[in-house]
Formats: sequence, C-alpha cells, structure tokens
Amino acid sequence: MDAYKTLELGGKTVRYIDQGSGEQTVLLLHGWGTAASVYHLIIDHLSRRCRVVAPDLPGFGGTFVPDTSWDSYDYVRFVREFAETLGLTDVVLMGHSHGGRVSIRILAEPFLTVKKAVLLDSAGLPAHHDLKWHIKVKSYKAGKAILSWKPIQALFPDALANFQKNAGSSDYRQASPVMKQTMNRVLAEDVSADLPKIAASTLLIWGDQDDATPLSDGQKMEKLIPDAGLVVLNGGHFAFAENWAKTAAILDSFI
Repeated sequence: MDAYKTLELGGKTVRYIDQGSGEQTVLLLHGWGTAASVYHLIIDHLSRRCRVVAPDLPGFGGTFVPDTSWDSYDYVRFVREFAETLGLTDVVLMGHSHGGRVSIRILAEPFLTVKKAVLLDSAGLPAHHDLKWHIKVKSYKAGKAILSWKPIQALFPDALANFQKNAGSSDYRQASPVMKQTMNRVLAEDVSADLPKIAASTLLIWGDQDDATPLSDGQKMEKLIPDAGLVVLNGGHFAFAENWAKTAAILDSFI
C-alpha cells in the first residue's frame, strides 16, 4: 500500500490514501473506529486497475477531530469538500458500516456521478434490541442516577467516572467526548427513506453472522434500493475480509 497523503480543508488536516490509476475511481469510506489503511485488501487489489481514494474520516486515523458532534450529513459535507479538493467527479462509491451509512446519504442526493455502489455490512437502519439489551440500558440509567447523587459522590468521588468508563461498547468507551456524542447521533439515524432514492446499481455484501449490522438490514436494503443485489458471506461484520478470495472475485465482476 502506498503511503498516506495529507491535505488541508478549512485549515484542518485530512489524511488519505490515493493509490493506483485507471479509467474508474473508487471512493472508499471506512467504518466506525477504523481508518482507511484497515481496508488494505480492497485498496491493494482494486488499485491494480483503478484509482482508489480512501480518506480517514474526521475523528479517526490521521484526520482532524470535529470541534462539535456530527451527524451523517456533516460527514456527507466533508466528503463533498474532500472530493471537490481532489477533483473527483465520477466514482464507484464504496462504504463499510458507518461509511456505508454516509454513502447512502450521498447516493440519495448525489453530488458526484455514481453509477455503481458497494455497501459492505452497511449501517443506517435502527438497531433491533432484545429484552437483555433493554434491561442493560435500564440498569445503566439506574446506576448512573444513584452514583450521581451528591451524598454518594461525596463518599465515592470516582465511582461515577469509573462506572461510565466501563459501560457501553469498546468503540464507545475508547471515543473522545465529542466522538461519543457523534456516535450517539449517527446511531439514532434511520436512512430507510433514502434507500428508494438510490439510482446507482448497488452491490450489497454481508456477513451472515454480523451482530453489529445484522443480515436482516442487508435484506431490507436490497428490497428498498431499486437496483440492488445482495451477496451473503459466512462471517461477521468484516465478512468481506474473512472471505477475501470470494470478495475479490465479486468486486472484479461488479466493478
């Protein structure tokens, strides 16, 4: 993989990969908590015959952290500015997880010419929570209320901070305060209404054991996107990497 490059947007540093050349340009948007380099299998493979451009999205990797919390539309505006700066006009848009959520927003009201799109275990649909999850949330809220009580704070000043530090997913615990707020905002979004607006031919690649964005999400997206096809792989949220040989063949056929 080529070394990262940097550019300035509004006086803030954006780190990105720009690798390969060819008639097609692939714009790749990574998932939450990762960076563009995590997707080296895709980048190295496609860059043999395409130009692949993959930014570290704000809040991740070597790109600036937003000053305030963002939603997916803020990420869309970032991608627009990034694409305009690099002169990108006609791309194959590819997004994994959170990058898929942002891609769907772009595809619904495109500022780029996008004839083909690839969504890998995309986020964007409301989470389906079981009874265990609801009990966990209620327990967290109750624990927070108790530990926020002033007499308890006087006796155990570090208890609330330690309680909150150990709550939530690893991605959430490791995030900065502004990125925790961003995560809360994007997770609350529902892109369902955008899916029928997508004109690009869309390939969906999904893991049958994905517990972050379940296969049922991919099946719903396939039904709502006018020109979409779903490929199901054995594996979890990164099933495309777990089944790389098959994924590479699928991408070569589609792109």
